[in-house]
Amino acid sequence: MTMIPENSIKNLFENLVTQFIKENLESIMKAEIKHFMADDKNEHNSRNGYYKRALHTKYGHITDLEVPRDRNGVFQTQVFEPYQRRDGWLEEAVIQMYKSGMGTRDVARFIESMFGSHYSPTTVSNITATVLEDIQNWQKRSLKKRYSVIYLDGLYVKLKRSTVSGEVIYFAMGIDDEGHRQILGFYVGGQESSNGWKSVLTDLYSRGVHEVLLGVFDGLPGLEQAFKEVYPQADVQHCVVHKVRSTFPKVRVQHKTDFIEDLKTIYNALDHDCALAAFDTFKSKWNRLYPKEVKSWEEQLSTLLTFYHYPALIKEAIYTSNPIERMNKEIRKRLKPMNSLTNMDAAEKIVYLDVIAYNERFESRVIRGFGDPRVREELNQMFEERYPSSDALNEN
Repeated sequence: MTMIPENSIKNLFENLVTQFIKENLESIMKAEIKHFMADDKNEHNSRNGYYKRALHTKYGHITDLEVPRDRNGVFQTQVFEPYQRRDGWLEEAVIQMYKSGMGTRDVARFIESMFGSHYSPTTVSNITATVLEDIQNWQKRSLKKRYSVIYLDGLYVKLKRSTVSGEVIYFAMGIDDEGHRQILGFYVGGQESSNGWKSVLTDLYSRGVHEVLLGVFDGLPGLEQAFKEVYPQADVQHCVVHKVRSTFPKVRVQHKTDFIEDLKTIYNALDHDCALAAFDTFKSKWNRLYPKEVKSWEEQLSTLLTFYHYPALIKEAIYTSNPIERMNKEIRKRLKPMNSLTNMDAAEKIVYLDVIAYNERFESRVIRGFGDPRVREELNQMFEERYPSSDALNEN
């Protein structure tokens, strides 16, 4: 029995699929021109055979697609644009490859090796530039009025301007009053500063975020003040995990385990009063050996323990900025294959595509604890106390 080579079987299958697609496209176009000719305004027109053209689809390359035409030359099929040579899948693939962290040159080389199509890095850049308009619209979109939590964090990337240097991408993430977590905005460029963060927060406010209960972020100097200037009624929660990490290297090896375990008694206490008592115990034990570290905790204690004033069921979501840091870690992984980004537009395109994917993933999820009716009622009461409605103000 003669064995048919595997490549022959593959080619036969691909040819069958391509022929099937060709026949279906031609059937659609025949129906289109039949409907077109039935229109009263085309009564003085008539069909004029076919012309052949090529079309590259994701199922294969069709070299002799028969496209119907009319004598007056006004019929245009809706299957593809007049000068279109592909059905759009390759352009979408370009965007997805770019999103995954491949540079424009890498994408161009990959397409040429796989499909025999020559795409220059400039062409790839032009394709992905269509994303820039989407970014502008996304950055201007209106946001909800109420957010129970706003997380703030920065991510540094290398950008090429006249030279290559690290610049920050500011990120703002929020949990709305229904418990959904979304990235609200990102802002590329410059060095992280309190003024930069104030600009971010002012933008959020201008887009509709007027009522916030809690801001969660690390201890960057000036950030708390910037936050309170825009949202004076909101509380501040400094990230406990950040604080522990920054303290850990300053403790001697022989003391690390006991020191960290004693810190845990503070932020794992039963309530706020128990946490203060645990800190007093911690201070009396370690103040002589580590006075600077103990003083640093004492100075920030009020904002490190803010989460105790909120429902215990949402503690895991608010005592640390881990949610936004995990998102940043995903984006950093996407950017890692690139030694540096050619410009700010390149950074924005990659980040935007990841941000959209993140928001789609979480848009219908309710963050653990926030869906509990008791938590919703307590948070709603906090909103009403801090941001009384105009009707309530008029009554008073």
